[in-house]
Amino acid sequence: MTRLRLRLAALYGLCAVLGLFAAGVSAGEEPTPEPAPTLEEVYLGLSAGPLRQARLVSLPEGTLLRANGAMITEAQVQARLDKLPPDDPGRRLLEKNLPYLVERMATEALLAEEAQVWAQTHLEAPEKETRASLIETYLQSIAAQAQVSAEEIQAFFEANQDMLGGAKYEEVEGELRDYLLQEKREVLVDAHVNSLSERTRVEINAEWLRAKAPAALDNPVDRARRSGKPSLVDFGAGGCFACDQMAPILEDLQRTYSDQCNVIVISVREDPILGARYGVRGIPVQVFFDRDGKEVYRHLGYFSKAQILARLAELGVK
Repeated sequence: MTRLRLRLAALYGLCAVLGLFAAGVSAGEEPTPEPAPTLEEVYLGLSAGPLRQARLVSLPEGTLLRANGAMITEAQVQARLDKLPPDDPGRRLLEKNLPYLVERMATEALLAEEAQVWAQTHLEAPEKETRASLIETYLQSIAAQAQVSAEEIQAFFEANQDMLGGAKYEEVEGELRDYLLQEKREVLVDAHVNSLSERTRVEINAEWLRAKAPAALDNPVDRARRSGKPSLVDFGAGGCFACDQMAPILEDLQRTYSDQCNVIVISVREDPILGARYGVRGIPVQVFFDRDGKEVYRHLGYFSKAQILARLAELGVK
């Protein structure tokens, strides 16, 4: 459960005017107002996931986010920043990525609300839990729903025999079961956390976000997604064996295909927030985006030049 615990810990520390006789509206009826745009609609990729469907609205000055009983204010955000020294590199990164910090704070608050409701019927003494432990216990209950069938284990074994060193199925069945079960647990937790703003109406201060989003989106990945060209982004770090193996491949692709697509290399050590925003938990990770900036595929681990070119070809890169 170590990887899952690390993942859970990381989650704590993301109108048009209608005419009187418009279609579907008869005389004397009040037209239905257009819903406020979502964060993802206006600022593609800015949310790490939990707040993608949050609505951009006008909120009172100083209020950055509102949802049920949860509220995030500028004073709370400043207090979180003030826990770090003024010259701390991590603080400077957070100051540039304030929407990310607000999302993290909101995610913790919303999960705490859900966990408290869940605890009333699932724990004998929820009052003895800390906020962090209650959230972790709640998410562990989500992860516990994962199941792996014998057919899935067999299929994985057959598809990955090369990396298993010729081992027989009976020799690795238990390890493969544990691996696949852990993967499914992480997927369940991620899906649950990333759908927070689908289960709960979340409102974000549109004016504040309009001022802060440009700085957060001023990075190679988000610029590439808005360039109108397909993009390959490799998240890695120097000293990682597979990352170092891929370095010359990526350099060659940058030289050869720069006119057709973006090939971006990001060090998660130098920009951990960008890695966190894009859900990077292991390296190297290759993420492919189409011309509209939509993610279409991602892969974890070493990816050969031939495999990369095959994926780029699907995006129109020849």
